Amino acid sequence: MARQLVVQTVNHTMVYSYFEIGRAIVEGRQHGGERASYGKSVLKRVSAELTARFGRGFSVDNLERMRKFYLTYSDRISATPLRKLEKKGDLPMDLPLSWSHYLKLMQIDDHDERRFYELESTTNNWSLKELKRQFDSALYQRLALSRDKKGVVELSKKGQVVEKPEDSIKDPYILEFLGLPEHSRYSESDMEQGLIDKLEHFLLELGKGFTFVSRQERISFDERHFRIDLVFYNRILRSFVLIDLKIGDVKHQDLGQMQMYVNYYDRKVRLPEENKTVGIVLGRSKSTTLVEFTLPEDNKQIFASKYQMVLPSKKALKKLIEAKDG
Repeated sequence: MARQLVVQTVNHTMVYSYFEIGRAIVEGRQHGGERASYGKSVLKRVSAELTARFGRGFSVDNLERMRKFYLTYSDRISATPLRKLEKKGDLPMDLPLSWSHYLKLMQIDDHDERRFYELESTTNNWSLKELKRQFDSALYQRLALSRDKKGVVELSKKGQVVEKPEDSIKDPYILEFLGLPEHSRYSESDMEQGLIDKLEHFLLELGKGFTFVSRQERISFDERHFRIDLVFYNRILRSFVLIDLKIGDVKHQDLGQMQMYVNYYDRKVRLPEENKTVGIVLGRSKSTTLVEFTLPEDNKQIFASKYQMVLPSKKALKKLIEAKDG
């Protein structure tokens, strides 16, 4: 624990040091401008000075990244110089992530999208690898598809807030970590085993608050036996989440069966203080109209979502969002 705290403190100080170097380049050497006609020569001179004084790590390319870092985050960070903050022994927490995280975040041009991933990385303590995976799987765009304009704005201000079951649902779910080609032949049991083998990855894809409970959960009544593929519990929603896997289209029978599973859990398993059970039928494809007419109008428990075995096209998802908002 002490070692981890020391590492965090060092990383935090390093990030602020880089921010201050970026500030010095922009406000001092470039007189507050984003660009200067002599920018490269300035960076070369600063690079030589810092390298001679402190050693490696201050190449022209790195200084350019620090300059960009300051320009990207200067509107949110305290104007108090680092040297004064260090004397007080009180570094603010405006930049809580590692330098590697910020290098990745600065590659995201859209301000709202970048802010969303920054919030989620901080809240969920994502490693750099987890951040890259969530960005590559277009998490922001997938969540935006299920929200109105106000909801999309909220994503950049608060991140993903889970208050009701639909807040935790994605469509599609991205399962590229299974390593199964998009059009290969595999069974539902193969897919289930793959998800169990890569459970850490699947939990990351499911999102906030999910914990694994069981697989092939058997329920019985009237001398008949049924098995639920996967059972999870969401600590934020305080409810069980049942998942049934389908390698083809989601059919109305699948939704009816999930309704039975949910009813059973609500009446026989969940505690009085827990919220109603959520059911997700996960298939390769689905008919929105079929789902709409199969489920009740006031449905808040049963959901049908698609899955993909390859990373999505962000361009295609953005077009869907624009079409929805238009």
